[in-house]
Amino acid sequence: MEDLFHIGGQALSSRLFIGTGKYSRNALIPEVVANSGAQVITVALRRVDPSSQEENILTHIPKEMVLLPNTSGARTAEEAVRIARLAKAAGMGNWVKIEVIKDQKHLLPDNAETVRATEILAEEGFVVLPYMSPDLSAAVRMRDAGAAAVMPLGSPIGTNRGLRTKELIGILIEEMDIPVIVDAGIGRPSEAAEAMEMGASAVLLNTAIATARDPMGMAAAFRDAVRAGRQAYLSGLGPVTEAASASSPLTGFLGA
Repeated sequence: MEDLFHIGGQALSSRLFIGTGKYSRNALIPEVVANSGAQVITVALRRVDPSSQEENILTHIPKEMVLLPNTSGARTAEEAVRIARLAKAAGMGNWVKIEVIKDQKHLLPDNAETVRATEILAEEGFVVLPYMSPDLSAAVRMRDAGAAAVMPLGSPIGTNRGLRTKELIGILIEEMDIPVIVDAGIGRPSEAAEAMEMGASAVLLNTAIATARDPMGMAAAFRDAVRAGRQAYLSGLGPVTEAASASSPLTGFLGA
């Protein structure tokens, strides 16, 4: 039976979400999409320029993709809400990734403002996926405000430093009854597989693919890693033990 991922009224077969930033050319995006197998792609509204065929990022995104506009640049809940409404009015659908970031050094999300934006937009019928620092209390408030999922960072955005917040993400996976999508900081396919092995519903990444020497090859690597990690989770990982345990019985060895 196919392992579908249901969110926002969509049934998805891919658990890899990708982004559209940092590519040397926007024209690379369709091939990256094809190699990744992704069905959801995030885009910043400020990168949508209808007056330019090359610079308007939407012209390079395959029509079958689910658009996940993000509120990149927002510093308050009010700014995030305004950006989300503009994206919807521009025909980008009702999915939105809430990003509210005041900290311009580490680019860490403001959980309190994110909760406020989530509540307003969920009430308006948006499918809200908030990007957040992995904190259980904040995640519960976002869920109660109407979030369709929570998206905790693995490490600061754009760093490729991996799952530095692994234990905190594990708590969210264990306690939350909505999808947990690991977003930001994943730099290696093995890290994406690890997030999926933990039980994450999906991962979202951009920099690791866009800044690779071969973005198309890296997109395929992440596709396979996410599938492998998910299969490992579904199969049930073996127990971790302190003591060694032989794979084969030691009795009866050579007639002993």
